[in-house]
Amino acid sequence: MNHQSLDANSESGIEKISEITEFYDGCNVLLTGASGFVGKLLIDKLLRSCTKIQKLYIILRGKKGKSPDERYKELFDDLVYDRLKREQPNFQSKVFMIEGELDNNGLNLSAKDRELIKDSHIVFHGAATVRFDDKLRFAVNINVRGTKEILLLCRQMPNLKAIVHIGTAFSQCISQFIDEVFYEPPIDCDRMLNLLDLLNDEQLETLTPTLVGKFPNTYAFTKSIAEDVVLKYHKELPVVIVRPSIMIPTEKEPVSGWINNIYGPTGVLVGAAIGLLHSLHCNSNNVADIIPADYVINNIIAAAWDIGTTWQSKSLKALPAPQKNEEKKVEYKPPIYNTVTSVQNPVTWGDYMKYNEIYGLAVPSIQSVWYYFFTLNQYLWIHNAYVLAFDMIPAVIVDTLARLTGRKPMLLATYKKIHKFSGVISYFCTQQWKFRNDNVLKLWGKMSPVDQKIFYFHVGGFKWSEYFYHHVRGLRVYLVHDSMSTLEKSRKKHYKLKVLHYTVATLLSLFLLWLVYALLSTLFSFIVY
Repeated sequence: MNHQSLDANSESGIEKISEITEFYDGCNVLLTGASGFVGKLLIDKLLRSCTKIQKLYIILRGKKGKSPDERYKELFDDLVYDRLKREQPNFQSKVFMIEGELDNNGLNLSAKDRELIKDSHIVFHGAATVRFDDKLRFAVNINVRGTKEILLLCRQMPNLKAIVHIGTAFSQCISQFIDEVFYEPPIDCDRMLNLLDLLNDEQLETLTPTLVGKFPNTYAFTKSIAEDVVLKYHKELPVVIVRPSIMIPTEKEPVSGWINNIYGPTGVLVGAAIGLLHSLHCNSNNVADIIPADYVINNIIAAAWDIGTTWQSKSLKALPAPQKNEEKKVEYKPPIYNTVTSVQNPVTWGDYMKYNEIYGLAVPSIQSVWYYFFTLNQYLWIHNAYVLAFDMIPAVIVDTLARLTGRKPMLLATYKKIHKFSGVISYFCTQQWKFRNDNVLKLWGKMSPVDQKIFYFHVGGFKWSEYFYHHVRGLRVYLVHDSMSTLEKSRKKHYKLKVLHYTVATLLSLFLLWLVYALLSTLFSFIVY
């Protein structure tokens, strides 16, 4: 299906109108997290499809020695904006950079900028730290304090129509069944922020395991608390939460297979594809709740339209207390959308790897350091045996040779980082969850055929087997930075690595057989004599 094909006229000859793009016409939009994976895709889609947006404010902070201005100048150098530059060459005239820091009270906004963004109509809060191993203080400041500060800022916007808080489907991962509802937070959001102010770094680090509890990492823990912020501070605000599952490269928009980070299973695939990673602790029969990022973006944009056009009718709950024998009014809570694939279009981790192997082996990378061999191991002890035999021991040998030849040993340190990362991913690969996504289905159902084509996010409408063809090529081009023009050389190199791999494997097998034979012979001789 060509999701972007759009008939100019209806059967009656009347031009079809997109209700969603009309909703955005003349609006000023505020976006946090503009430099991230979701942020870049949101900028592209909003400015390509909602062409009458008046202004797009993006909040940026200084990072890695670069000022906000420097980061803004570099932002649109990304290949993801090539299509936008062709279709809307003057798009940057609508974009305004606002210097701010989410982990500061008041967002560290200047008085001038604070006044400027008061005219925002729609707010997308996507800024978050997504690293699973972040220190608790940093994760709370960004994910919890940042969310609170954004909602407080929104209270100062007189023309506000919609706020979308971009969460994660795994914010409630300690529950096996995850509905589109609010759950009891692990700790009250304001209490958590008070703890940050009271405790020094050492005290907080000591208390972290107790606070995080059953949550696998500080990311899921703080994103759960962030939802409590939304529930606590949503009064008089048209806010919704969109909870995407694990986001993977785009299916179609703005290009097929685009991604710019190695978090989640994407990083595992890249490590395996170039011959560095050989095992993952994972149950291959479990459902992998993964979703193409462009589907998430379209769901986010549609969710803002939905709350923006229905909020008044949904939120008018401040009614007089019920009289005797009258039903008690249910308190209004912001809508939540579980943007997942496991309900309508599930795929297992085993199939995920199978498809990537089928298409990936056809387009090996010139960056490969060894021949591809990779396995999913359900049992931890088998996985650890693979890691020891195929990663750690070879790394020690290579690093020893490096020292002897005067070079810097690097492989063992690299593997330690890789397996620290893959160990975190294993939590999501060794268990599975059951989601409900009724709100997503209702939202899709109320969209017009025109909007369904422009903002397509019906996950039952595509085939995984076709998607992964573009997926592996996207990883090769956008993450490994290996142009398809090197394919012929890559295949020759891959064949040589294959020969070397099987030669080494054969020699090692023969050596092990000889070793076993020698040990058994010695033991037999000892018993006989």
